[in-house]
Amino acid sequence: MNGKPIRTVLRHARGPAWNANLLTFNQRLGHAVPTAELEDDPTSLNDHAAESLRHMVEHAAHLLPAQGPIEVFVHHNTLHAFEEQSFHEAVKSGLARYGAAPYFTEQEYRQLYAEGRITDSDLEAVIKDDLGERAGEQINGLGTRCEIRYAMLRHPLHIGPDAELRWVVAETDALQRFRERTTQINRSRIVSAAKKWLQDSAGRPEATDDQNGLLKKFGPNIDNWSDSAWEAFSLHLLWRTCLNGVSSITPASLPPTYDRPRDLLLHATGEDIDRHVHEVLIRFCAAYVDQGYSDWLLPNRDQGFFESFGSLYSESSRGLDRWLKRLPDELSFLRNSNATAEASIEVSLRELGIAESGREEFIAQSLLALGGWAGMIWQLESGVDWVVHSIPKGSLVGMLAVQLILEKHAIRKIGAGEFGEYESLATIVESAQKRLSDPAPLNRERGAFLLFQVAQMLGWTPLELQQLSEAEWKQLSEEVEVFDGIERHRIFHEAYERKYHHAAINAFSKHAARRREIELPWGDRPDFQIVTCIDDREESFRRHLEEVQPRCETFGAAGFFAVAIYYRGAADGFYKPLCPGVITPDHYVQEDVGYTFEGVHQGRAELRRRLGLAGHLFHTRSRTFLGGIFAGIVGSLATVPLVARVLFPHLTARIRRRFGSLLQPPPVTQLQLERHAEPPGPTNGHIGYSIDEMADVVIRLLQDIGLTKSEDFSRLFIVCGHGSSSLNNPHESAYCCGACAGKRGGPNARAFAEMANDWRVRALVAQQGITIPNDTTFVGAYHNTCDDSVVFYDLDQLPSSHREDFESARDAIEEARRRNAHERCRRFVSAPLNITPKDALRHVEGRAQDISQARPEYNHATNALCVVGRRDWSRGLFLDRRAFLTSYDPTQDDEEHSILLRILSAAIPVCAGINLEYYFSCVDYKNYGSGSKLPHNIVSLLGVMEGTSSDLRTGLYQQMVEIHEPIRILFLIETTPEAMLSIMERNEGIARLCQGGWSHLAVIDAETSQVQVFRNGKFEPFDKSDGELRQVSSSLECYEGERDHRPFFSIEETEVSS
Repeated sequence: MNGKPIRTVLRHARGPAWNANLLTFNQRLGHAVPTAELEDDPTSLNDHAAESLRHMVEHAAHLLPAQGPIEVFVHHNTLHAFEEQSFHEAVKSGLARYGAAPYFTEQEYRQLYAEGRITDSDLEAVIKDDLGERAGEQINGLGTRCEIRYAMLRHPLHIGPDAELRWVVAETDALQRFRERTTQINRSRIVSAAKKWLQDSAGRPEATDDQNGLLKKFGPNIDNWSDSAWEAFSLHLLWRTCLNGVSSITPASLPPTYDRPRDLLLHATGEDIDRHVHEVLIRFCAAYVDQGYSDWLLPNRDQGFFESFGSLYSESSRGLDRWLKRLPDELSFLRNSNATAEASIEVSLRELGIAESGREEFIAQSLLALGGWAGMIWQLESGVDWVVHSIPKGSLVGMLAVQLILEKHAIRKIGAGEFGEYESLATIVESAQKRLSDPAPLNRERGAFLLFQVAQMLGWTPLELQQLSEAEWKQLSEEVEVFDGIERHRIFHEAYERKYHHAAINAFSKHAARRREIELPWGDRPDFQIVTCIDDREESFRRHLEEVQPRCETFGAAGFFAVAIYYRGAADGFYKPLCPGVITPDHYVQEDVGYTFEGVHQGRAELRRRLGLAGHLFHTRSRTFLGGIFAGIVGSLATVPLVARVLFPHLTARIRRRFGSLLQPPPVTQLQLERHAEPPGPTNGHIGYSIDEMADVVIRLLQDIGLTKSEDFSRLFIVCGHGSSSLNNPHESAYCCGACAGKRGGPNARAFAEMANDWRVRALVAQQGITIPNDTTFVGAYHNTCDDSVVFYDLDQLPSSHREDFESARDAIEEARRRNAHERCRRFVSAPLNITPKDALRHVEGRAQDISQARPEYNHATNALCVVGRRDWSRGLFLDRRAFLTSYDPTQDDEEHSILLRILSAAIPVCAGINLEYYFSCVDYKNYGSGSKLPHNIVSLLGVMEGTSSDLRTGLYQQMVEIHEPIRILFLIETTPEAMLSIMERNEGIARLCQGGWSHLAVIDAETSQVQVFRNGKFEPFDKSDGELRQVSSSLECYEGERDHRPFFSIEETEVSS
């Protein structure tokens, strides 16, 4: 590029040469450019203007999906861009910005109301709380504001487009029969008023027209009218009254505005330029961010999106669609001018006629048009260490520059076809604007029909309504109109959440009171202790384990167990982070094969490499002409293992394991955990932790779970990470441990156990006041939540003195996982409700191996609670796998609540992020979620798209959320209101989520069972309901024979023989 850096902004003198070049270029494109457009050289963009454009792009980037590569799926708040707003304001912003539903549909809420999931008492309480002092205000003597809104929620409303309502009025029995749920009292009132009107109107000339019209329709002999005729007459009169009343107050609609020329052209011509632009842009985006799927690398990829696109498409128009035949000319011109991406954007904005005041919104809308790809590019360029092949900074700016260039060519194509000759792009836009007709005023029938329905609900008579003045009609109409669909859905949703949350708080309060009367079943020491992740899927696993072996004690902690590392397994090619997404690890840990098996390991690694190369070669060769013929002839043989995997998943899994063992690393491995040199790093000598750092890790976890007293330790302590594995599941990372950045938490558990077993670490831990008994042994484990298998690490190092303890614990875990599988199977339609625990375990193992399974497990679906506190007061409470369980002992915290702050700083954002992602993907799986899993294809090894060409689909797919209830999570924390308020003052993220209504918050005093709920910026005592908490003898009684959500139950503690 003439020896100048590609990113340098051209600053040559503006003059005749520039104007001549630009004029020649535009003439080659086939249109003239006014002289005024040639006075400046847009490619000589100054630093301030370039920075301003970059700032606009960065601001728009906050509106893009924040999902990273699909292998590192980290759950987050889908509406993170609006988190500064309150929840209900934010979902409205999401509707305006993304066109995505903020809540369930009204039909879904009314179905829940019919089923009793939403009750009248909940609706009434929510309305009164929402309106406050305004609830009792009278509206023109027709009823209170609360009564009107309550009626509009209890009774279905027919609301639709004007044409549909006209059809309803003309063709259905809407004017013949009262609404189905109209009370007899209201029917009688309205009919009686109609009779009185007919009598009174005889002497009033102004009523003659209405009277004559109605009598002509029903006949003049009113003495012979039947009851049904009087009913129809009354409804016609009521309808005419409502129609006349609103006729003078219906406003005209405002003309639509279009932020992008694309939107204007779509409405004016029916042609969508995005269809043409995205076809090209998607292919290039996929190649640009590719992590190893493609065979060739893009030219100049390391220089940026804009530069790489220019290098690829500027040489020749061969292979391009006709509408892009001039694209190489424009790209060549920009490259020869050393134009930057920012300069190209400036050129495009001028040509498109985008005003300075509208640029920021135009840029945001343009990027959101292909938001999935734009969001991925922004995530990758933001410096997060997620991928092997990173992309340079400024890639999103480059993408926008390319997108606008393509849009200009697409607009020219449509302009030539629709409007003939044109002088400039602005001319095309003006022609499209002229084609659109002026907006018609809003039809008055919509508002009238809404009032017509409400009048029947509340018994408003025609006589009462006819007495209203124009100002009163306006007030009444506004009162009904302001309680529109979104507002009704909001109230429905608050009532929907209120019922569950009140039931939950009541259950915890009553169960905690019962637990205070029960002594711990293990006496001096538990038989064994186990700490799992706080994951809601571990709730049932822990509950069943406590039922199987009441003398065990369970804890919950973030599943990375304070071991934040980059980890590389023996068969891995790269290090990967195993810690929450908000943490950047400092330490590296590597799994090594035992020296005795080093030769075997090297041989298997070489075999894996060769098989990989052979598979890649077969894949590429099969895409050639001869390869395609060969694949067509012998390809049918590939259906044999495919069908076998579907019909016989267990058998094929055993065969795969048998032959797969020849490729896997040898079974004897060890962690390279201790570091001998500073600083931490990925090279020999720098891998691992120092002994002091190991002690810090052990101290932190033990403090977090409240296990700090020597006498409280058991002889065997199991640290159990978790993850999930299934076949044909691109979203597998979303099923794994969120605290390990969507990876499996086994290595973290293994590392912690090794640290805690080191006598040098224990000595340092003891100096900090935590003495781990000499007879306590830690064992690392891993729980696969998909097939419910549990594996243990480093059992060769288990002391012989602890083998009996371990075998007893292992037997209890075996039985617990069978029972856990049985509870899970009630949700799977493919599993009969009378399935046995043994067959249930086999069933979930089969789901994990079935390549046709769209629902290997339901992951976090149905999550609704997060409990932070001692297990003593929640143990034995059936929570239906809906609660995150975090251990915390307030009696061991300091006055500053440092431990609680540390726990909540991770637990609240992580659990709320999971909950909110499920919420939004559930209420609108097409816009907030990734649609159905069935048409998904992996692209660029980074994500999925639908079919062969679509936007990158982010969020959760439909099958993952189909049983979910979109309820904002309730955090129930064992602490004081003062402590929580102090924590919110010190942590902005927690305050934003709790004070903004993104999650619900309550605190509990386990000693008194008193609960206080955070509402309107302060804690208020919870008014206990009279609901009963049923006691049962086991978890099986809670769910046996049921598939839907279950209420809370208190499980009686099993007696243990001494």
